[in-house]
Amino acid sequence: MTEAEVRALFTRSDGSFLCARWGRPIVPVVFGVEPETLPVIKGALEAVVLLAGHKMAETDPELGANLMVFFIRDWAELPRVPDLDRLIPDLATLCARLAAAEANQYRIFRFDPDGAIKAAFVFLRMDKHLSELPAETLALSQAVQTILLWSDRAFADASPMGRAGGVVILRPEVAAVIRAAYDPTLPGCAQDASHALRLIARVSMQH
Repeated sequence: MTEAEVRALFTRSDGSFLCARWGRPIVPVVFGVEPETLPVIKGALEAVVLLAGHKMAETDPELGANLMVFFIRDWAELPRVPDLDRLIPDLATLCARLAAAEANQYRIFRFDPDGAIKAAFVFLRMDKHLSELPAETLALSQAVQTILLWSDRAFADASPMGRAGGVVILRPEVAAVIRAAYDPTLPGCAQDASHALRLIARVSMQH
């Protein structure tokens, strides 16, 4: 990868640069899936967390769970979830907007004072496209898109996933960026585009 390609992964559509990683162990909870699917989702998340060199935990002392994943059939279901509107202001308005856009996924992040990720909410509306994906592929893709705060355009043109020997895997260059972003010598959050130079230096050292 080039420095420009790495920079683009964290440059938002308004032109601002923002790269943030989790600053605390990840504690996931999943709603709306069959019990047999849970190990698949947790396994994908564990694999990506291990890749990053980060940690998971049984509970977050402040929040209990800090990564909430909701599988739904329709955006209208979310406003009916008890207390969710307390965690996500203007939830009904957001869901109406997502329904109008026919969106099938949405992620919201919360941050600690230093800018590192504190919590994330992942909403997946299981439309025809998402329902046709194998559970492993969908779970791995969501884990990758939640382990860092990527640009809103990061994977618009190319999925973070690829194929090797008929198996769906995380693209090696994306894996390398995740590992680089979790280098303990780097800050948990960076808003200066020069951060991409520090990332690409660490990506290059992995090869």
